[in-house]
Amino acid sequence: MSLKRKHKKINAVAKMPYQSYFAEAIERVKSEQRYRIFRQLTRDHNFPQAKLHEAEAVKDITIWCGVDYLGLSQHPELKTAMIHAVQEFGVGSGGTRNIGGNLQHHTLLEQALAQLHQQEAALLFTSGYVANEATLKTLGQLIPNLTFFSDQQNHMSIIEGIRASQCAKIIFQHNDLHDLEKKLALLPLNAPKIIVFESVYSMSGSIAPMQEIIALAKKYHALTYADEVHAVAVYGAHGGGIGELTRTAKNIDLIQGTLSKGFGLMGGYIAGKNALIDAIRLHANGFIFTTSLPPQIAITALKALTMSKEIQNLQRQLFNVVAYVKKGLAQAGLQVLPSTSQIIPLWIGNVAQCESVSRRLLEEFKIYIQPVNYPTVKKGTERFRISPTARHTLADADRLIAALTSCLL
Repeated sequence: MSLKRKHKKINAVAKMPYQSYFAEAIERVKSEQRYRIFRQLTRDHNFPQAKLHEAEAVKDITIWCGVDYLGLSQHPELKTAMIHAVQEFGVGSGGTRNIGGNLQHHTLLEQALAQLHQQEAALLFTSGYVANEATLKTLGQLIPNLTFFSDQQNHMSIIEGIRASQCAKIIFQHNDLHDLEKKLALLPLNAPKIIVFESVYSMSGSIAPMQEIIALAKKYHALTYADEVHAVAVYGAHGGGIGELTRTAKNIDLIQGTLSKGFGLMGGYIAGKNALIDAIRLHANGFIFTTSLPPQIAITALKALTMSKEIQNLQRQLFNVVAYVKKGLAQAGLQVLPSTSQIIPLWIGNVAQCESVSRRLLEEFKIYIQPVNYPTVKKGTERFRISPTARHTLADADRLIAALTSCLL
C-alpha cells in the first residue's frame, strides 16, 4: 500500500463518529432521567454520619443507603488490625495466586470461611460480583449439559455468570416453590441441574425458603448454589448467614459470600466441598488472572471472624433500628414493600420522582439515599433501598421518617 493510500485510510478511520456513539448513549440515559451522579463523600469514624463535598462546600449528612450493616468498617479493633498488617506486610499482595501472590493469610482466611459455612473448603475472589460471575460460568463449562434454575430476582452477577456459561437456563418465580418444582419436573431426574438463589434479596428484602429449596434439590437430583452476600455477618451466631441461622449451610452444595457488606471490608468467596472448590480454582479465569486480595484485607477479615460476641451485639442493635424504622414508616402511611430482612424497600414507582425526592432529602434534610432505578430494577418499579446499620440511632431514624414523610406525603 502506498503512503498516500495509507494516509487516506487513516483519515477515513479518524472520521468515524466514535465519540457520537458515546454521547448518544449518555443522552439516552439522561432522557430517561436515570443519569447517575456520584456524590463525593468522606466516611470516617462518625459513620453513618459523613461529609458531602459539592463544589467548594462541605455538608454534614447521614447515610441511609449503604451496606456496611454492622458498621464494622469503623470498628476500632479491625482498624488496629489493618494498620498493624500494613506496617508488617505492606499494601499489596504482589501478584495473582498462581504467580507470587498466594499468601499464607489467604489460606488461613479460606479455612476460616469454610468453617464459618460448615463446608470443606473456600476460595477467595476480589469481589462478590466476580465470585458469582466466574464460578457460575465455570460450572457451566465443567458440568456437561447443565441447566440453571435461577430465581427471578437474582443479582446481575448471577445473571451474567449464567449467560457466560452458555448453558440452558430456566427462571422460576421469586421464592415460588410450586413454580420451581413444576419447572424442575420438566427435566429428567438424571439431567444435570443447579438451583441458584439468594438468601437475602437486595432489592426486595425477602428471604429465601432455604430448607424447602434444598429439599426440592434433593428430590430432583439438583445442586444448590446460595448467594449469601446480604446475609453474612448479619445473620447467625457467628455471622454465617441464613444458612447458619436455619442450620442448612452444610446441606448447600455451594455458598457464595462477600466480605464487603456485613464484614465491612472487600472481597468475595465461595465455599463448598474440596473437589468442587479445587475445580473452580483450576478453571475460573476470574480467579486465575486477577491479582489476589492485599494481605491487610485477609488479616482484618480473619480478625472479624473471631468477633462472634461482638457481631451478635451489633446484630441486635441493627435489628432494633430496622424494626423501629419499619414501624415508623408504616405508621406514617408510606409504601414500604414487605421485607423480612434488614433491607427496607420504599416504593416510588417513578424515575423522576425518585430522583427529585433523593435530591430534596439531601438538600433539605441532609439525608443521603440514592435512587434505585433501571437497570438495577425494572422500569416503573423505582424505589429507595433504605439500609439501617447498627450505628444508626433512634434519633437518626426519627429524622429519616420525618423527612420521607415530608417529601412523599
